[in-house]
Amino acid sequence: MVSIALAICLSAFGFYRFQTSDPYINQVLTKAGDATQGQEIFNLNCAACHGMGGVGLVGPSLEKVSHRKSRLGLINQVISGKTPPMPKFQPSPEIMADLLAYLEDL
Repeated sequence: MVSIALAICLSAFGFYRFQTSDPYINQVLTKAGDATQGQEIFNLNCAACHGMGGVGLVGPSLEKVSHRKSRLGLINQVISGKTPPMPKFQPSPEIMADLLAYLEDL
C-alpha cells in the first residue's frame, strides 16, 4: 500500500517537473501578474463564453477555479485548446501571468 502511494506521488512529481521544464510555463510562473490587467484581458478574450466575472455562459463558471485547478492546470487549460470549443490561446508570459492572477481571484 505504501509503495503504491509512493509511486503515485513520484509520478505526480515527475509530471509537475516535466511540465515546469517548459520555458513558457516557467516564464509565466516567475511573474507576479496583475489581476486588474488580467480582468481586462479576461473581459476581451474570455467573458463572451465564461461571462463577466467568470460566472459561466456557454463555457463553464470559473468562480473559484483556482480551488479546482492548479496554476499549472490553469495555464495548460488556456494554452492547450484541448477542450473544444475553447480555442488554443498562447498569450505572452506577462499577459498569461496577469490572466492567471485574475483567475485566482475569482
